[in-house]
Amino acid sequence: MWAFVQDPERVARCLPDVQEVVVHDQTHMDATVQVGVGMVRGKFKFKIEVLPDEAANRVSVKVQGGGLGSVVDLTAGANVVDNGNGTTTLDWTGDATMRGPVATVGGRLLDAQAQKLISKTFENMSAHVSASSSTLA
Repeated sequence: MWAFVQDPERVARCLPDVQEVVVHDQTHMDATVQVGVGMVRGKFKFKIEVLPDEAANRVSVKVQGGGLGSVVDLTAGANVVDNGNGTTTLDWTGDATMRGPVATVGGRLLDAQAQKLISKTFENMSAHVSASSSTLA
């Protein structure tokens, strides 16, 4: 699990609708993502920082960027819980804010969409980690 979250390319590929990833170093990357909020759809560019802390059993993620004249700030984190049976649980939380035209048009959909994107990212991470561990077995 820790080898996975310490690989920025693999983590970035877990973002829903990711189109391009440019890794700068072990914790920083840029990603272009196709985003849709209500009837508004377009490409957003994000700067992503992934901060795995194995000693604290926690992974934190910061995402900043935007598109279509709007700005997004997202923070998320997951406590990594070893279930003791060869499985791991990611107990996650997240928060997102958006400013600009998309926020005005998207209105109440934004909060639900942000939670959906965060949830899907961690689901994708879980699926990728499971697939990696089963190929190693």
